Amino acid sequence: LQQTLSRRSAMIPAGAFYHPQGQPPFAIAMTAPAASYSAAVPMQALPTAWYHATVPIMQGPPPMPRPFGVTVRSVWADNLGAVRLDMGYFAAHARCVAVKVHYPGVVVHGAGGQQDPGAEKRYAVVKANVDALKPLQVGLAVCTDDGRVAAWEFNLSDFDPAADPHAAQSLLHLQSRGLNCLEHRLRGIPMEELAMLLRFSGLLGNRPGVSWVTHTGAYHLAYLMKVINGGKPLAGDMDGFLGSVRRSLGEDVYDVATMAADCPDMPVGLEHIAGKLRLPPPLSTNPLAGAGSVLALEAFLKLKPQRFRDDVTRYRGVLQGLHTI
Repeated sequence: LQQTLSRRSAMIPAGAFYHPQGQPPFAIAMTAPAASYSAAVPMQALPTAWYHATVPIMQGPPPMPRPFGVTVRSVWADNLGAVRLDMGYFAAHARCVAVKVHYPGVVVHGAGGQQDPGAEKRYAVVKANVDALKPLQVGLAVCTDDGRVAAWEFNLSDFDPAADPHAAQSLLHLQSRGLNCLEHRLRGIPMEELAMLLRFSGLLGNRPGVSWVTHTGAYHLAYLMKVINGGKPLAGDMDGFLGSVRRSLGEDVYDVATMAADCPDMPVGLEHIAGKLRLPPPLSTNPLAGAGSVLALEAFLKLKPQRFRDDVTRYRGVLQGLHTI
């Protein structure tokens, strides 16, 4: 019976409502995958009537607006396997995905003295840095079509501060916010494993109705493309890069910084934008990539209806750092 229930519960979406025979509907938290927002319930604690094979399953109503921040799950090599199930569920129901990447600074700078070097030269600087450096963290936040949000912070193991190029001040800043390079080396995930997880999760590809979001997106999307492609160099020119973004993420890619720049009262900086929009802070051990992805996601979901009446077509694919300064 226990094995049968386990197999059956694996097909139940998180937050589903059970209707035991002759009883009112009950919300169930014992779901597969068990995401960070729901607690597992021991099978012994479930009413016997819930095991009945003819019990119908109904989707619950969309959740109420979140009074507290989204919990960010920190992902290391030792819990990566459990995250695969979570991501598969959320990928299948995704409506919006946000990404933020932490990386060890900028070591290649553009030529000074030019007011605007142009998009192609800006891309050349981005490419030079991303090709030379190794990402430290990838934050992903996913909102489903019924309003659920899950967030993960993938801690990568490839970067070695003793051997790999980096900007010292940038690394010190990240360390002051809680990033531990030694822990990343010992417990982190190789970039190739994260690439495999993303490819098989179902998140990637040109999926109608799924939007991708970032903030000051040139570097974040460039590092994401590097991860997805197993560390290979970026495309040689900007058109090639944007083509790879469209193939991996689809057409609906948005930059919250570009959108906020068209709102006269909106400040600069993701955390300041979140404060202006009164977004609840993410529940995270440290304010790093995972928390940033949550803020980018929720800022987009709030700006889109409130400031743009759900019409953000003109911002599609316009990235700060490439198309705008």
